[in-house]
Amino acid sequence: MAGGSASPGRSVTSRALAILDAFDETSPRLSLSEIAERSGTPLTTAHRLLAELTDWGALVRRQDGRYQIGPKLWDLGLLAPVQLELRQVAAPFLMDVHTTIRDTVHLAVRDGLSALYVERISGRESVPVVSRVGSRLPLHATGVGKVLLAAAPPDVVDQALRSPARLTRHTLVEPGRLRRELAEVRAYRRGDVARGRVAGGAGPGRAAGRSRRGRRPGHRRPAAPTRPRPPRAGAGGGRSGHRTGAQPRPRVPLTGRIRFHRPRAAPTLAPCAPR
Repeated sequence: MAGGSASPGRSVTSRALAILDAFDETSPRLSLSEIAERSGTPLTTAHRLLAELTDWGALVRRQDGRYQIGPKLWDLGLLAPVQLELRQVAAPFLMDVHTTIRDTVHLAVRDGLSALYVERISGRESVPVVSRVGSRLPLHATGVGKVLLAAAPPDVVDQALRSPARLTRHTLVEPGRLRRELAEVRAYRRGDVARGRVAGGAGPGRAAGRSRRGRRPGHRRPAAPTRPRPPRAGAGGGRSGHRTGAQPRPRVPLTGRIRFHRPRAAPTLAPCAPR
């Protein structure tokens, strides 16, 4: 029995790691009984290990008695190459893309059959998404995951499309349609669409039937508001009081705020009283 535990083959280190593994994005704060139940650790052992992990800084005990991940683990996580090196190299490019498209930009890496989100840049005009930095989503259910899956080895693709789970009612789970989407991603990566080798005009991430600026074909912008021209009296019986044969003035679009200035009256001088 490793470490004097009741279960043979389970050391103290494995029990401590099981306690840390009890926390996830759906349960960031847990009580002592919940940690013991989720980690499969006896209550007394869990209480002792929680005290040691809290003293080291891996966990923090809240005022309500529940535990949460401490800053020590956050500091260690930032030392991982995927955080320290990849984010520093990709940060300028992520900002350039976000400045251009004004939408959410993701940086993710493939972790098995999931996409691990390393960085996310969004603004006030971005569409709300469920992804968060540090979260994982299946490769077949996200746009960035399909890009990673298209570049994955064939055995990884076969394993991911063997029984894809449906996360929402819009998630594609048909292997045939998913393989066609992956083929389109590979074609865009090679530049076949730009060279005219593949039929279709919309690139990845662009809505079908819309142009680069998000407008549908044949869509015209509304005309700018114009300032009405007041009628002008003149000789002859022209329409609306215009002179016969005079060319109408073109309407000037309102591009800014128009200010009307009244002429200032001449100042009046009051007579001075005799001294």
